[in-house]
Amino acid sequence: MTIGFIGLGQLGSRLTGRLLQNDKKLLVFDLDADAVDAQVEQGAIATASVAELTEFCEVVITCLPSPSASASVMTGEHGGLAAMQAGSTWIEMSTTSVEEIRKMDERAGDLGIELLEAPLTGGVHRAATGQMTILVGGRKETFERHIELLKTLGGQVIHMGEVGTASLIKVITNLLCLVDLVATGEALMLARKGGLDLGKCYEAICASSGTSREFEDWAPVILNGSLNTGFTTDLGLKDLGFVADLGQQYGVPLKLTELVKSLFEQSREKYGGNAWTPHVIKMLEEEVGEELRAEGFSDVIQS
Repeated sequence: MTIGFIGLGQLGSRLTGRLLQNDKKLLVFDLDADAVDAQVEQGAIATASVAELTEFCEVVITCLPSPSASASVMTGEHGGLAAMQAGSTWIEMSTTSVEEIRKMDERAGDLGIELLEAPLTGGVHRAATGQMTILVGGRKETFERHIELLKTLGGQVIHMGEVGTASLIKVITNLLCLVDLVATGEALMLARKGGLDLGKCYEAICASSGTSREFEDWAPVILNGSLNTGFTTDLGLKDLGFVADLGQQYGVPLKLTELVKSLFEQSREKYGGNAWTPHVIKMLEEEVGEELRAEGFSDVIQS
């Protein structure tokens, strides 16, 4: 099987590494020539265009930063979908909206192409070791045909149902993650102002009913001061926007979501959209006049 991979950013470059380590024949494309060169050095084959890649691959995987980027690559100016052969499969690993992925599925189906949505969750730092969870939406037969490939890319693979279901649960998980981040900042600041040792607080919370994967992963880079979660404010706001839209669509009042979204909007205005998500906590630090720091924590998330 020849696999094509489009999108060699922080997540995509780690996923391609998994494929190459497992001896997959891999064609790659990205607008960043340096990112392509890095994959070629590991054994991938570079292509000159999206259409050239999609024409010759039985499976095409996209891992892009936004629905607009994915649309441009596959159904817009780059023409990736139109160049694919009937009977091939497109695996969309980008986080996108429920409405958008269902539109993509219809367009793919009209061309005789199967689509699986397969967003990942669990932290980019786990991608290189294949420990991320893959949430999959699409026909069960298509899912079962590609289950071994999906297991190469991730750890736990969960088939959620038809196309659209995986995108919905993915943004729900990101909602919980981002709410947890804001709560982490407030909890640590309360501990700091109360005179507690934040290193011991981290140990205590991790051993308590208040712990979570996000706290255990993200609190160390907050306490270190690097704030490097590998997840930008713009990406967080994209997901919160999806959730807000779904709340309106389904008639669910998402009051906490709106509050957290407002805080992230303030953070973007202050630090920029490319700032790491914990800058929403840096905003709290500056408001209180107290930094959340402790010795012995890494500047990057440990897998």
